[in-house]
Amino acid sequence: MNARPLPAGPAAPEDGHAALMDGVYRYQRHFYDLTRRPYLLGREHLLDRLAPPARGHVLEIACGTGRNLAGVLRRHPEVCLYGLDISEEMLRSAARTLGGRARLASGDARAFDAPKLFGREGFHRIILSYSLSMIPDWRGALAEAARHLAPGGELHVVDFGDQSGMPRWFDAGLRAWLARFHVTPRGDLATALAREAEAVGGAAVWSPLLRSYAQYGVLIRHD
Repeated sequence: MNARPLPAGPAAPEDGHAALMDGVYRYQRHFYDLTRRPYLLGREHLLDRLAPPARGHVLEIACGTGRNLAGVLRRHPEVCLYGLDISEEMLRSAARTLGGRARLASGDARAFDAPKLFGREGFHRIILSYSLSMIPDWRGALAEAARHLAPGGELHVVDFGDQSGMPRWFDAGLRAWLARFHVTPRGDLATALAREAEAVGGAAVWSPLLRSYAQYGVLIRHD
């Protein structure tokens, strides 16, 4: 079942972000997955470790084209899927990708009403995949994601790393190129993840991937 409510959340300085993302992805969404595959690394690493409970509820915040949710479905066909994105353009692609197997909603990652949008408050697994590097108030989005975890739930995050294992020229070139797409790697993601874990009474684990090209973290909310 697909849902397309209006974005939930208070008015804030990022109100123009939805229009920006729609502008960026109006045409890019048609070839997004093909062009991002070579450098959005670590997504399969996350999906292979998601391990939701049987018939669990899995939410991806900033779900984009639905590519990751489709990967969850292939691995765990019994789960219930939900996708949130600020871009209506991306949600159009996600609806086609998922063919009605996920409930999709338009909303702001920093503040959204899960019961209103999805009919439930807590989720067993939440995914943030290469999205925090595109959200200006990424710490707010991280906190909001943690808040929507069910007891015993897990928040899985993958994004660009600090490139500390890469040559300096590669780091400089990558950052300059990513900036063209409104992308900024979050060097203090591990610290922020640990802080949010403490706030919800949980724990966090974090690891660099591929010589710190990418980073992967999991926030586990205790029962």
